[in-house]
Amino acid sequence: METINVYQVDAFTTEPFQGNPAGVVANADALSDAQMQAIARELNNPETAFILSPTARDHEVWVRFFTPTTEVPSCGHATIAAHYVRAVEKQLCSCTVVQRIGIGILPVEIVAEGGDYRIVMTQGTPEFGTPFSGSRRDDIVDALGLRQADLDERCPIQIVSTGHSKVLVGIRRRAMLEALEPDLPKLVELSRAIACNGYFVFTLDSASSDILTHGRMFAPAIGIPEDPVTGNANGPLGAYLAQHRLVSVAGNRLSFRGRQGEAMGRPGTVDVTVELDAGVPKLVRVAGRAVIAFEGRLQIRG
Repeated sequence: METINVYQVDAFTTEPFQGNPAGVVANADALSDAQMQAIARELNNPETAFILSPTARDHEVWVRFFTPTTEVPSCGHATIAAHYVRAVEKQLCSCTVVQRIGIGILPVEIVAEGGDYRIVMTQGTPEFGTPFSGSRRDDIVDALGLRQADLDERCPIQIVSTGHSKVLVGIRRRAMLEALEPDLPKLVELSRAIACNGYFVFTLDSASSDILTHGRMFAPAIGIPEDPVTGNANGPLGAYLAQHRLVSVAGNRLSFRGRQGEAMGRPGTVDVTVELDAGVPKLVRVAGRAVIAFEGRLQIRG
């Protein structure tokens, strides 16, 4: 009989039951792939992170991520959650931890502040797909429940990835964002056709000087009808905004805050930083806080 520690963590917030919930299994070495998937399905969070021992000297910790239906290579909010739990358990001081995840070896900064922690995740190198056009573009707009007139004409509809790709769709008004009712089965069909599972609809229409963007993210093809607050969408969004010169950039760095989750009653905030080289986005970081909602023990029979 193996006992594992299981946490429910709300990421990109300091308020329990807001932000994005993630399961975190803090000692997952004894689990098989099938057991990890079963636990993720049972917890039924957008993602569950499994913390494992390193497999080589080039990293200190190995983290794997599962939705209720499949393993994914990277996850922003579950990374924040996993390293928050690890920092709390180990009572870490401010430091940098090198993690192995599905997309490679990347650093995570643990920042001890005011008796709590802020977690900073470095994401993969930004990659940009060819903007959609013609009937495929129309299919995406239609499946999301949008009209052509709703779109922000400055924003190409495009797949962008910093490790886990998203289709980015810019619209003109926040009211349109809040009213979205996408056709989830159509999005599943499209995901198979375009080889991308996530659709991040965003707007630059913000009433707050502290918040640059508002967004909603749908990924029904991997068991996530809607994700409350998505690090792996807001990070690519930062690269996209810089790439298309949609916001002014001070020097070689773009920093902003994105807000997500209001439509689900689980608001959260993501801090995004993009480093540029000769105007080209090269490095993306997302940061946020977290709170442990509850924890428990799970006994696994061998």
